[in-house]
Amino acid sequence: MVTVRRLTGQALDAALDDVARLRLTVFREWPYLYDGDLDYERRYLAACRAPGAVLVGAFDGTRLVGAATGTRMEDHAADFAAPLAQAGLAPDRVFYCAESVLLPDWRGRGLGHRFFDLREDHARAEGRDWVAFCAVIRPPDHPARPADARSLEPFWRGRGYAPLPGAVAQFAWKDLGQPQETVKPLQIWLRRL
Repeated sequence: MVTVRRLTGQALDAALDDVARLRLTVFREWPYLYDGDLDYERRYLAACRAPGAVLVGAFDGTRLVGAATGTRMEDHAADFAAPLAQAGLAPDRVFYCAESVLLPDWRGRGLGHRFFDLREDHARAEGRDWVAFCAVIRPPDHPARPADARSLEPFWRGRGYAPLPGAVAQFAWKDLGQPQETVKPLQIWLRRL
């Protein structure tokens, strides 16, 4: 039986290393192909300690099997806020849904919807008008693309999100099998609350 809980403050802080490990596992998969390390993850997840941040955790007993985070846009990386500002959206009106990571055995059970529901509720409580997230853009003929790769776009659109035209963030990470970080384009998706 999986339980989903919204964590803030000390409970959020106590779960961050488990979130880091989940990110390292899930983001190795297509389309992120991320080759990271725990030290980087700890630095990256520091934004989750900002006021107004939230962690939604999916627990199988006491084991964290999935997590979704969110922060005020101005508390996250400027790389993501800049394209919104260029599109005329004030970052202080936007709540940023960062990662949603879920181990394969727990997928297809509605947890993705629960992750968005709780983060959107949190964004409303924070007085935000918009919710945004980013999705990496990979070419359709990428050599690491699995034959059974499935797009999450129908899920996102079903929740009312749409890509913001021309709003593409740039962010660097090291791909599996590559010697160094490279910059990747990430499409910003947006929904008005």
